[in-house]
Amino acid sequence: MGRGQSLPGAAPSWQPTATRQVLEGRARQLDWVRGFFAQRGVLEVETPVLGQCGITDVNIDCIAAAPQPVAGWTHSTGWLQTSPEYHMKRLLAAGSGSIYQVSHVFRNGERGRRHNPEFSLLEWYRPGWNDEQLMDEVAALVCGWLGAPEPERMSYRQLMRSHAGLDPMTADLPELRNACYSLTGDAALVDQLDRDSCLDLVMSFRVEPALGFDRPVFVTRYPASQAALARISEEGGCLVAHRFELYVQGIELCNGYWELTDADEQRQRFEADNARRRELGKPEMPVDERLLAALEAGLPECAGVALGLDRLLMLKCGVDDISEVLAFPAERS
Repeated sequence: MGRGQSLPGAAPSWQPTATRQVLEGRARQLDWVRGFFAQRGVLEVETPVLGQCGITDVNIDCIAAAPQPVAGWTHSTGWLQTSPEYHMKRLLAAGSGSIYQVSHVFRNGERGRRHNPEFSLLEWYRPGWNDEQLMDEVAALVCGWLGAPEPERMSYRQLMRSHAGLDPMTADLPELRNACYSLTGDAALVDQLDRDSCLDLVMSFRVEPALGFDRPVFVTRYPASQAALARISEEGGCLVAHRFELYVQGIELCNGYWELTDADEQRQRFEADNARRRELGKPEMPVDERLLAALEAGLPECAGVALGLDRLLMLKCGVDDISEVLAFPAERS
C-alpha cells in the first residue's frame, strides 16, 4: 500500500508525507533562493494570495473563495491566486525595479505525481531584460542548486520535428488529430481537440518525457498561439512567442516570458481566452482591469519567470512524487 493511502474505514492519516530530512532540504532551498537574489540586488516582495480577479487562461482553473464584503470590495467572489504575476506587474509599473516572490499558489483540480492544488512558486521579474538574458539567470539559479551542467537551448519547432515527426508551425488540424489518435486511440476525445490542445497532447506524450536527461534543456520559441503573456515576433517566416520552459530529467520546472507590455493587445488576449472558455463550457473569468490600467500607465520592458519550487526540490532529493516533498498534500490537508 502506498505511503499516502489508508485502509478502508481507517482513521484519516495525520502524519506528514515528507520526512524530516526533506523538510530540512526545503529550508536549505529557500536559503539558497534568498541568498541568490540578495547577491544580485533583487527585492523580495509579497502580494495577495486572495484577489478580486483570477485569470482567463483556458488551461488553468482558479479556486473561488467567498469572502464577506469589506470596504472597497463588494464582490461576492474572490479568487485564490494561481500566480502572483498580475500583482507583481502592478508593482513593476509603479517603479519597483527587479523583484522576486516566494508564494503559495492554487490551481483547481490539479493532483498527480507532479501536481497538488496548492504549491510553492518562485516568480521574478527583471526590467530591461529579454528572454535570452533571463534564461541565463534561471540556469544559474537552478543548475547552481542542483549541481547540473549548463542547459542547452532548443526551439519548440525543432523538438517537435525530431521527437514527434511533425512541424507544429505548418501541420494542419487533421494531421495533428491523427497524431493524437495514434497516442490515445480515442476518436471521440480527439475530435474535440483544437489545434493548441493537439499540440499540447503531442508535446506531453512525445517530447517532454525525453527532455533534460543528458543535461537540462530550455525549450524556446513556442507557437504564437501559445504566447499567453509573452510578446510575439516573426522568425523563419512564422510567428513565435518569446516564451521558454526549462526541463530537467523530463520535469518542467519553469515558464518564462519576454513580457507583453501592450494593454490593448493584452485585453484582446483576455477576450479571446473568455471566448474559448465559452466554447468549452467553462465559466468566463472577470478581466483584471487593474492589471490593464498598470499596463496603460507603463509596464517597463522586462522579462519574468515562474518556477515550481516543489518540483525543484523533487529533483534535488531524487524523488518522483510531489507528496514526498510536501508536509501535507491535498488529501492530508
